[in-house]
Amino acid sequence: QVQLVESGGGLVQPGGSLRLSCAASGFTFKSHTMSWVRQAPGEGLEWVSDINDGGGSTYYADSVKGRFTISRDNAKNTLYLQMNSLKPEDTAVYYCAKAHSSRVVAGTGRQRPEWTDFGSWGQGTQVTVSS
Repeated sequence: QVQLVESGGGLVQPGGSLRLSCAASGFTFKSHTMSWVRQAPGEGLEWVSDINDGGGSTYYADSVKGRFTISRDNAKNTLYLQMNSLKPEDTAVYYCAKAHSSRVVAGTGRQRPEWTDFGSWGQGTQVTVSS
């Protein structure tokens, strides 16, 4: 009964910002590494960012480094992705994903993951960056 529900996507102009949220339930959120991944139209899955269980260690793909910030509120079982200076190439469906277990260390995954690299993921939220 793991559930991950993303929200906050939408249409923005280049240079704009969005804040994505992921509401988690059905597992011990505070004990798991969490990730954001995305899938652009016609493309494979791309890893975006990781955050460790306590929130003190964060990791980013080179394509988003300096523009995106991952964070979490363990008291609220919520994961966030603040996206600034958005570019058209950021257009994708963004998914929140949990690690397979509490033993998975943040920042140790592959840049082009498979869905099976993660224990669970949400339905995704569409981010469209266009003028």
